[in-house]
Amino acid sequence: MSNEIHNPAIELSELLATTVETAGASVVQVAARRGAGSSGVVWSADGVIVAADHNVERDEDITVGLPDGSTVPAKLAGRDPSTDVAVLRVEASGLAAPEWADLSGVKVGHLVLNLLRPGRSIRAILGIVGALGREEWRTPAGGRLDLYLHAAVDIQKGSSGSLLVDAAGRALGLGTAGLQRGHLLAIPPATLKRTVESLLAHGRIPRGYLGLALVPVRLPGPIEETAGQQVGLMVAGVQPGSSAEQAGVLLGDVLISLDGEPVSDLGQLHALLSAERIGQESSLRLVRAGEVREVRVTIGSR
Repeated sequence: MSNEIHNPAIELSELLATTVETAGASVVQVAARRGAGSSGVVWSADGVIVAADHNVERDEDITVGLPDGSTVPAKLAGRDPSTDVAVLRVEASGLAAPEWADLSGVKVGHLVLNLLRPGRSIRAILGIVGALGREEWRTPAGGRLDLYLHAAVDIQKGSSGSLLVDAAGRALGLGTAGLQRGHLLAIPPATLKRTVESLLAHGRIPRGYLGLALVPVRLPGPIEETAGQQVGLMVAGVQPGSSAEQAGVLLGDVLISLDGEPVSDLGQLHALLSAERIGQESSLRLVRAGEVREVRVTIGSR
């Protein structure tokens, strides 16, 4: 008769250790800023790496520390600050890309591991899914995440650019603390795929552009009642030759809506200026000399 005692805690401990060992092979060190290393994740076996854009402070002299201990130079293929994603290329093959999870089964309270490599060694931080929103989420800079997943884990130096995985080692997303202060969010697989493909093809994410410098201002009482909002965006500058200049937008105008969608801060406007609007004619609702008027503008790109 066996004297072996079944201990669920030991079994869970072994499972987590195995998960770290396996999934950690997809996490690299990224040296692209002063002071400290950060992390990145293998996107494809032929040398494409994804990292947190706010950790990539320079475009040249970037190095990547691979899980086997070797260090290789990297080139910046493109960046998208609005989703905090940067794409790097290294001369390497046979890298271990993670198994990306189907997030439809993820629930608040599920265990997560945050895997980072700010130095040579892998680090693991245990936590849970703290909040989950199934709707797409707009970042403060106007980027679009396919869903909102907040990981309730301890945020350490190098946490951004990390790999968030479930207890089985399936990748939930690229971890970043750069999109929401005090929170580690997962940039989900669908968002990464769309962003990486565009950056590899174009080096940037095409976005709609008006050519305006804008600052938030409080609307006067009568205009506030008419517009149904307290704040608008005052035009502090108009780029010569831009679509806004061609539409007749003037210094001092106050923008209050785009195609009927209210705008009271820059994040709202950036969210509306998606790639789908480029080349489309839109309506700007402005306050000029105390009167509300509309102008038609063809959305440019940048």
